[in-house]
Amino acid sequence: MPEKSFGSVWARPSKRRRDQPSLSREQIVSAAIELLDADGIEALSMRKLGVRLGVAAPSMYTHVASKDELIELVVDEVYGEVAVPRPGPWRAEATRFAHDLRSVFLRHPWIGSLLGEAGVAYLGPNVLKLSEAALGLFEDAGLSLEDADLAWNTVMAFVVGRATSEAAWLTTLKRSELSEREWKNRLWPAAEQAVRDHPRLKKLYAAQRNQEPRETNDGDFERGLDCVLDGLATRLT
Repeated sequence: MPEKSFGSVWARPSKRRRDQPSLSREQIVSAAIELLDADGIEALSMRKLGVRLGVAAPSMYTHVASKDELIELVVDEVYGEVAVPRPGPWRAEATRFAHDLRSVFLRHPWIGSLLGEAGVAYLGPNVLKLSEAALGLFEDAGLSLEDADLAWNTVMAFVVGRATSEAAWLTTLKRSELSEREWKNRLWPAAEQAVRDHPRLKKLYAAQRNQEPRETNDGDFERGLDCVLDGLATRLT
């Protein structure tokens, strides 16, 4: 019995239909990202994408066989916006990469919702390029290949986790049509009441009461990233 093909866009060659010479996989992916940026994750469907491109949905299936394949392609395309780590001082370059990845996730706040559906997105060319460069960065710093892989995955886990949480918050704000300050001011009385019997949370919330949400997010990201990189530095010494 022949083996069943693996269900991933990276596991099959792309094709081109002769009757649709003007349509390409790149156009489909670009239109999908535009649709997601404009209307969010709920808007993503092959039908709506076909309307945006001005073609019938079946016309896209030669280039993208399913919505699952489209998600793999879209996720890899977004990772392609992140600058590849360069050879050099490992901490400075890891810091630059982390900030760049966070910026990309906040620019496309829907991306976190797709990561769990992205299948084998780690086989995409952009993800592979990032991974190869990062492994080289940490290997050059003195780690074994296995520890370099752990270091890379640790940095990624921190940045993706923080940025996904921030992106979800931005999506909530967009739906509410409130500013961050307006949302915080409306939420504060309920938050203050909720933590009244929790002294540490009460003290923490009070300290954050008059801080700008964006400044708080930036500062928390900086300090959290420093903790991660401090930990990696101990492995290098």
